[in-house]
Amino acid sequence: MAPNASVKDAVRTAAVELFARDGFANTSVQQIVDAAGVTKGAMYHYFRSKDDLLFGIYEHLLTLQGDHLAAIVATRDSTAQKLRSACVDVIETSIEFLAEGTVFFRSAHMLPAEKQLEVKHRRRAYNDQFAALVEAGQHEGLYRTDIPRAVLVANFFSGLHYLPQWYSADGPEDGSLIAAQLTDLFLAGIRTTSPGIVNDLTKESL
Repeated sequence: MAPNASVKDAVRTAAVELFARDGFANTSVQQIVDAAGVTKGAMYHYFRSKDDLLFGIYEHLLTLQGDHLAAIVATRDSTAQKLRSACVDVIETSIEFLAEGTVFFRSAHMLPAEKQLEVKHRRRAYNDQFAALVEAGQHEGLYRTDIPRAVLVANFFSGLHYLPQWYSADGPEDGSLIAAQLTDLFLAGIRTTSPGIVNDLTKESL
């Protein structure tokens, strides 16, 4: 077994594979630790229960995406560049951890209410920071205001949530290309109709 630093990842990886194959309810802690090659004590050092492990699978992705978005917002890039980077990143990371997201959403209803609420709050915090970029662009005249901002943002994330239904790593296009294509579609839909602004945005994205 690898050093303790990798135990958490090994347990999480084994759980994702087992939950995907057999389902959360049908997978035992013993099966998880056997697949991970660790002891129950090692697992419980990082995850207090199977419920906590399920939450940890998605919490890992939430933390990664949240850290990435904070770093993007902190740059000195233009608002248009920041929003594009944020869109590409959240799509790419969602594709990279597609199995984790799929497993979590299939079984999230089995989590205790407080864990479900924590996930909701974490996702809301990300959504608000993403929406703030759209709002900043609206104030700069970059993005349309004829449609409520909440609808513009919801349109982006609703499409993202359908990725597990159609994306396959075995397909002809890789995750980076898909991320760029979906981002282009979203940004084209929210830009203002002013030709000058559209041209400026196009230059910024090159």
